Amino acid sequence: MTGETRSVLDLPKAHLHLHFTGSMRVATVRELAVTHGIRLPEALTGGWPPRLARATDERGWFRFQRLYDAARACVRGEADMRRIVREAAEDDAAEGSRWLELQVDPTSYAPFVGGITPALEIVLDEARAVSAAGPVGVGVVVAASRMRHPLEARTLARLAAHHAGEGAGEVVGFGLSNDERRGLVADFAPAFAIARRAGLALVPHGGELLGAQAVMETLEHLEPDRIGHGVRAVEDPQVLDAVAEAGATLEVCPGSNVALGVYAEPADVPLRRIVEAGVPVALGADDPLLFGSRLAEQYASARALGFDDEGLAGLARGSLRGSRMPADRRAAALADVDAWLAGRPAAAVTPATAGTPS
Repeated sequence: MTGETRSVLDLPKAHLHLHFTGSMRVATVRELAVTHGIRLPEALTGGWPPRLARATDERGWFRFQRLYDAARACVRGEADMRRIVREAAEDDAAEGSRWLELQVDPTSYAPFVGGITPALEIVLDEARAVSAAGPVGVGVVVAASRMRHPLEARTLARLAAHHAGEGAGEVVGFGLSNDERRGLVADFAPAFAIARRAGLALVPHGGELLGAQAVMETLEHLEPDRIGHGVRAVEDPQVLDAVAEAGATLEVCPGSNVALGVYAEPADVPLRRIVEAGVPVALGADDPLLFGSRLAEQYASARALGFDDEGLAGLARGSLRGSRMPADRRAAALADVDAWLAGRPAAAVTPATAGTPS
């Protein structure tokens, strides 16, 4: 059956591209701003979501980063950080997600909780708690910033390696984010080597603000398991073939691509070309706080691009297989994707830590 009768909210899926601050509900950031006496930009208090300029130019990226920094400044301690993790899991559960990999740079919150180690441990502890209480397992991706020195990335990689694990409430991956026009990819290779030795998924950003060459450099220097975005690999067929050959999953975020001006319209996002090239895909929401769309809307966007229910099921399977969720829970979720497609009820979902390593 290829109709559009099945709800994407009921489709089991994994969410692999969601940033910590960017995951916040707009009501939450407004409430935290009042609590801490912080004045937010009008773009976060008036008409929402904010209208963003083209981030493919420097001024557009500066506007995006200014809003992101304003929201991050409202996170002032442990209670705020725990709330963000809890609400992200709740929102994902409401959209049919079985597994969330929440990406965080602990240096951003370290000044309020006594350092990068306590900051990460707070996130991990709350991830364990919400995973035990609900149907969504939450793993954590530690992300370095391209805006800072590569030596700092090595420090974060060692911290991530120390907390590496395979279940909910563990560090499951290591990433590299922020403006990809800054820094040289090769300079971050030593940090990724540390993460690789620890068995972490390697999940750097690349190929959204820059073109296909940025994707190729990411493949060559970091040997990633997944690439955040990577959509502009389609600009060079050889690069797209290289991504497919490497088996790297692309974390495609259509809402982000359009909001940041990478593509003018949702119909321009090259999702179908990527899938037809044999590249695994996991849809992600990136920063719902600023882009105004969550995970289910990315699947709705794919449906608008012509993906039928079988195609949506394929995208969901790509997200589950590209994740670091425990094998038993992945198998159960994949079976429930088949049940969704066949119109059968899914199996009862148990708390996400049941039957998984502690």
